[in-house]
Amino acid sequence: MLTVRKSGDRGYADHGWLKSFHSFSFAGYYDPAHMGWGNLRVINEDRIAPGTGFGTHGHRDMEIISYVVSGELAHKDSMGNVKGIPPGDVQRMSAGRGVQHSEFNHAPTDVTHFFQIWIEPSVKGITPDYEQKTFEAAQKRGVLRLVASPDGAQDSVVIHADARMYSGLFDGAQAATLALDSNRKSYVHVVSGEIVVNGTRLGTGDAALLAHESQLHLDGASTAEVLVFDLQA
Repeated sequence: MLTVRKSGDRGYADHGWLKSFHSFSFAGYYDPAHMGWGNLRVINEDRIAPGTGFGTHGHRDMEIISYVVSGELAHKDSMGNVKGIPPGDVQRMSAGRGVQHSEFNHAPTDVTHFFQIWIEPSVKGITPDYEQKTFEAAQKRGVLRLVASPDGAQDSVVIHADARMYSGLFDGAQAATLALDSNRKSYVHVVSGEIVVNGTRLGTGDAALLAHESQLHLDGASTAEVLVFDLQA
């Protein structure tokens, strides 16, 4: 079963300094039909205006992934990490029993465009932790590159959750197939461009929610960037 979630059907918030699309219920956006998918709880597409950002705030018992599309995201947290996250990097923060952090766009003119992703952990109350790795475009071109997993396979960042996240860049005849467990759920988000997901064409901002499927096939792409999640049902 494949269900399409169109870009324009997402929740949207314009705070001036922040413009954010919410795929699932978040903050002031509530939709009981879209509370998450499997253990994927949040996927927000955020654009932060120059010289602004999220002040210090707290999280706990959540695996939080930041995926930067353009610009750069400055991160500072109570674990002592002070990092810049450029496009191509995947940052994972395990909030565990509690962490404080801030996220900022220090650029004078450029907007920071990134995805904030929350995945429910398989264990609670752990010591907060941080990890960041670079995945070059060449590693993702024409393939689904594993970027986050429970076991750090293929040098992905480690998440304390029963989930895997892939990133891919596709164009023209480039295609990829991923075997799925039909007892699990999957989620495909089109960051940009167009691509055909199991026979259904999706555009920028669209998503496919998959259940009871044994295979994911991507083809028919036009300068597409995609995120794919293999999730606990």
